[in-house]
Amino acid sequence: MASTSTPLTLPVLPLDDEVVLPGMVVPLDLSDNEVRAAVEAAQAAARSTPGKPRVLLVPRIDGTYANTGVLGTVEQVGRLADGDPGALIRGRGRVRIGAGTTGPGAALWVEGASLDETVPEPLPGQVAELVKEYKALATAWLRKRGAWQVVDRVQAIDDVSALADNSGYSPFLSTEQKVELLETADPVARLKLATQQLRDHLAEQDVAESIAKDVQEGVDKQQREFLLRRQLEAVRKELRELGGEQAGEESDDYRARVEAADLPGKVREAALKEVGKLERSSDQSPEGSWIRTWLDTVLEMPWNERTEDAYDIQGAQAVLDAEHAGLEDVKERITEYLAVRKRRGDRGLGVVGGRRGGAVLALVGPPGVGKTSLGESVAHAMGRKFVRVALGGVRDEAEIRGHRRTYVGALPGRVVRAIKEAGSMNPVVLLDEIDKVGSDFRGDPAAALLEVLDPAQNHTFRDHYLEVELDLSDVVFLATANVLEAIPEALADRMEIVRLDGYTEDEKVVIARDHLLPRQLERAGLDEDEVAIDEGALRKLAGEYTREAGVRNLERSVARLLRKVAAQHELGERELPFTVRDEDLRSLIGRPHHVPESAQDPAERRTSVPGVATGLAVTGAGGDVLYVEASLADPETGASGLTLTGQLGDVMKESAQIALSFLRSHGAELELPVGDLKDRGVHLHFPAGAVPKDGPSAGITMTTALASLLSGRLVRTDVAMTGEVSLTGRVLPIGGVKQKLLAAHRAGVTTVIIPKRNEPDLDDVPAEVLDKLDVHTVTDVRQVLELALAPASADAAPEVPVAA
Repeated sequence: MASTSTPLTLPVLPLDDEVVLPGMVVPLDLSDNEVRAAVEAAQAAARSTPGKPRVLLVPRIDGTYANTGVLGTVEQVGRLADGDPGALIRGRGRVRIGAGTTGPGAALWVEGASLDETVPEPLPGQVAELVKEYKALATAWLRKRGAWQVVDRVQAIDDVSALADNSGYSPFLSTEQKVELLETADPVARLKLATQQLRDHLAEQDVAESIAKDVQEGVDKQQREFLLRRQLEAVRKELRELGGEQAGEESDDYRARVEAADLPGKVREAALKEVGKLERSSDQSPEGSWIRTWLDTVLEMPWNERTEDAYDIQGAQAVLDAEHAGLEDVKERITEYLAVRKRRGDRGLGVVGGRRGGAVLALVGPPGVGKTSLGESVAHAMGRKFVRVALGGVRDEAEIRGHRRTYVGALPGRVVRAIKEAGSMNPVVLLDEIDKVGSDFRGDPAAALLEVLDPAQNHTFRDHYLEVELDLSDVVFLATANVLEAIPEALADRMEIVRLDGYTEDEKVVIARDHLLPRQLERAGLDEDEVAIDEGALRKLAGEYTREAGVRNLERSVARLLRKVAAQHELGERELPFTVRDEDLRSLIGRPHHVPESAQDPAERRTSVPGVATGLAVTGAGGDVLYVEASLADPETGASGLTLTGQLGDVMKESAQIALSFLRSHGAELELPVGDLKDRGVHLHFPAGAVPKDGPSAGITMTTALASLLSGRLVRTDVAMTGEVSLTGRVLPIGGVKQKLLAAHRAGVTTVIIPKRNEPDLDDVPAEVLDKLDVHTVTDVRQVLELALAPASADAAPEVPVAA
């Protein structure tokens, strides 16, 4: 610790914004009045005392003197390097400043007490470590500055106080930091302070050097890159000159192509960014080929190309009618869409909230009814481009959203490729067989279609390959499917469902006459004036040779008929022109395959025995007729319970249990021998056993078959039925009424029984079909039995079929 000693009386030599510490030797300019006055006063006082003149060096900061000064001796008075008078003063020790006093000369004299700054020997361990640390830090700093001669001098200082005061030479210390060192009287505390100041300075210097190094490296890299680019340009120029004019037509012009292209703002920004990457990449880099392929795809996209819609509503309707017979629902929907777009355009509402007026329709129906060909007709009617996207069997999500372009062979998704192929942003896109989309470990394509087919989202559709927003809000999407239930519910909810339930016989005749026959005549190499098919033959082809919801098999039959006529003509067996009539069909293409039950011999009809009823069902190929056969087991076999065959689903099995339970509980009321149901096994069979069947709509058919079996009354041949039955005998509504009635009409059925609550569905059935059908709406199964079962007197008391 420092302690005060002998009092001193000294002249004050003020130092403005400067600090001198003990041990330092400083030159001072005597041209300063205060400095000269202090030196002269010291010299005057030294004449009467031995030793060198002494002054008190006191820092003066903003006019305020420090509390501690330094005793200095005037070593020499003479001329400074610039020729001005000066004095060389050495700092000796700290002095605590006291009160002012008088003395010779014009200087300010003060009283003070010198401070004892000695540290006892030997040095404590902590102090020795501190000395070692300070010397190490000071050596590191001096070596960075190249002051090697000073390093030895610092290492030779052993006094703690002198070592701490040596930091007064440090140029990085501020005046305030030096004053703090001066006023710290304790040598150990002062050395700690000096060490901390030096440590902080070295840390700041390291950060500054690191930043300077980074900046320099960046500058060097830019200069090197600039030099290499100039060299690369020179090399490419030489190669182009050696290779002729064609060598210059490579990818160097991508920037000009992008700037000249009519691209949306964000797309242009992304393209220019990729061009920058391309310019920085080498010709051997695989990234260069990825970027070129991506830029080619972006530049080929019709970002601002749109076709003008044909707003001739009547003309569009005429085009649809000319190219497709029937299908009134979808024709009306397209006509409504065009009318609404026309009115929106007239009122300046073409784009609202970034979205345009696209449409998403799902055409659901059995095969062969014209769903796919209808898409092309819609595009023709609207004056738009048409493109078809086949989705059958697609299992990879990347087929819809595209691949990440880092993959080898990456491509955009099918939707983007369809837009590029169409060449406009508002084509008609047909998503064919959307119900055949699968899913596996590569993702679910149906989930990727959710954004494509959502009018609220598809104006910002983002393909994984393009990675820029694509506006699909003006596209008319037409999706086709055979089975609505196979489409995920979330996807079906985004589409407007339009059902195509099949053609009537009259519509098939019109289609065959106006569309199928001319096309097949051309394929067979025949002219219209050489072969003709009259309407009776076409009707027989549609009714007896083919039985389907669509017209594909009908077209195959027409083609087969024409091929047969052409072959006979080439063999010299038939002269042309020739008109095919219905009586000629058997000799040309054989006997019909689908003869209505009503046209067969009464003994050969399925309903010629009790226990057989005719039902109606819906399959993936449209509506169809479904027969139900019932039998009772021989009591001697001991069989009991209910047996069901024909690949039935759980719902249909439950319907059979309900039908049996109803008859057991209400058999007496219906005058049926229900005792047989308790003692003998009941067997219900649905022919076409290889075809899976399910659903509740066969409930009243099974009840009627069992009632016919028990009562011995036949089911009328001309009656078909559909409806769900409850335990109380209520007839509940079902689906697919239109398809079922079309199937009944094709099968030659004249009387159909449906639930009362399905009566509104009759509005969808073509009028020409309803005119030929006697439709009965019922609410109770008792009404069904009254209508379906022939009177008991009309039966020739047939025996009840018994199953062995």
